[in-house]
Amino acid sequence: MHIESFDLGPLHTNCYLLHNESEAVIIDAADESQELLDYLKKRNLSLVGILNTHLHFDHVSGNAWLFRATGAPLLANEKDAYLLQREMGGERFGLPPTPNFTFRNLEEGDLELLGETCRVVATPGHTPGSLSYYWAGEKALFSGDVLFYRSIGRADLPGGDAAVLARSIREKIYSLPADTMVYPGHGIPTLVGDEMRQNPYVTLEA
Repeated sequence: MHIESFDLGPLHTNCYLLHNESEAVIIDAADESQELLDYLKKRNLSLVGILNTHLHFDHVSGNAWLFRATGAPLLANEKDAYLLQREMGGERFGLPPTPNFTFRNLEEGDLELLGETCRVVATPGHTPGSLSYYWAGEKALFSGDVLFYRSIGRADLPGGDAAVLARSIREKIYSLPADTMVYPGHGIPTLVGDEMRQNPYVTLEA
């Protein structure tokens, strides 16, 4: 499986495009980026899903546009639906409103994507519906804004909960193999084992 990262939007959100030479999925369509469509077209890839780690505006601004362009289904957890209300969007920061879109509810469990099993992991705390996506065969986890390189996601926004966030990281992420690569919603990738030992905000110990 190939993993490509695109730095999109005013908050430099990581949008990931994963493919197996024929099919592709996108994780967090953070902005309307022709670069994504050009990549798909150049490699003759069929987009089979648009996965959302959570529904904060800086991760979903390209959802409606990408759905119109490809018809690929949008998947997210319904507990984050409140984040699509206007008062929760980027307008608070002087940014354009997020175009409306609808999505299919996605719960914790296994999905068959790109010829492999993707484990959808419920990792609430940053938002109630935060999801992480884990491909064991690739030793890759896409954590959204739950875990970053030597940092963690904010828990002071509406719906956030610091204790729940720490529990998600310890029980759901730190339980993965230490050599699992974590691809976060912002910043650079990191390893589960390194964060267990060196993350100053959430250690392995409770």
